[in-house]
Amino acid sequence: MAKVSRIHLKATATRDSGASGRAISCSIQPNDPSTGEQFDGHHGIRDYVERFFEGYHTVSRLLSLEPLPNGRTRARVDFRDDFGHEVGQLDIALDEAGMIVRIDADLE
Repeated sequence: MAKVSRIHLKATATRDSGASGRAISCSIQPNDPSTGEQFDGHHGIRDYVERFFEGYHTVSRLLSLEPLPNGRTRARVDFRDDFGHEVGQLDIALDEAGMIVRIDADLE
């Protein structure tokens, strides 16, 4: 889980929506209430990364990883972008193949 979390964060930090998509299941369901939108599947995650990471020049830095029940992991992340600085968390779930199937994002 830690390896997949780091791959996803590195891909978004380098604004590489293609690399981010390679760690993500085609049935992904990202949930980020701060955007006010819903994103489904590879097309949705590509749109999400391109608009909210590439578009705002977001640089992400992993602060910590914490195991959660049901095989999920919480990544605490430092985000810096055109709007300033935020700290948030990503609750990440993997499928049996080790692909990300759900990300629940929240800002602190």
